[in-house]
Amino acid sequence: MSELNSPYPPGTPAWVDMMTTDRRATMEFYGGLFGWDFEIGGPETGHYTMALVRGLPVAGFGEMPSDVMFPVVWTTYLATDDLDESVDKLNANGGKVLVPEFDTGGPGRGAIAVDPYGAAFGLWEAGTHIGAYVVNEPGSVVWNELATRDPFGAAEFYQQVFGVGLDPLPDFPYTQLRVEGRAVAGVFGMANEIPAEIPPHWMTYFAVADADAAARRVAELGGVTVGDVVESRFGRFTTVGDPMGATFRVIQSPPSTPD
Repeated sequence: MSELNSPYPPGTPAWVDMMTTDRRATMEFYGGLFGWDFEIGGPETGHYTMALVRGLPVAGFGEMPSDVMFPVVWTTYLATDDLDESVDKLNANGGKVLVPEFDTGGPGRGAIAVDPYGAAFGLWEAGTHIGAYVVNEPGSVVWNELATRDPFGAAEFYQQVFGVGLDPLPDFPYTQLRVEGRAVAGVFGMANEIPAEIPPHWMTYFAVADADAAARRVAELGGVTVGDVVESRFGRFTTVGDPMGATFRVIQSPPSTPD
């Protein structure tokens, strides 16, 4: 169990949210899958909805306007303590701002951008809202991962913008992004056989107690399973999609071993 109450260090994934085509259906699906409770904002927020675990925010979503036709995706927001400076660095290193800096008032400031290799992500400068207040337990985010066609170039981009450290794994084509000596996200290269129409993207992993049971529950709730449940050194996981089209992963931590 990990509960937080202070701002995330720069470069750390701090929040995930989505713009959905059906807010009520989204609540029913994720409430049924993760047991989330919800806090719905007022009309001044567009009824932006916080997903809660133990009464604390873990993710959010808003409803896409009916005249907008964008894919429904989970967006990873990386923390910054100076949004304007981070946007300047982003532009200087080949990134592009998609949604200019916005101020939510007290909660904080944000922006949506795309890296030079095509992956969209958010930036978040915390005010009263630090991001996710619960992580690394069932129903909350446990990992964020960038799939890209240029993993080395992409990793260097995030290093230049956010100052993260880079830690390539010695026996696996994977680079961890590190902040204050701690792994906070991963970067890996997309296989050549992945169709070109699938763009580089940030993937969100939600923790579950049982990956197989979660995959079955996804199907029961009208979602889809994209692949089999597989075993990895980091846990048992699978890729799934919600009824609105957003793809994410559910992962079950490996059993702990005695020292």
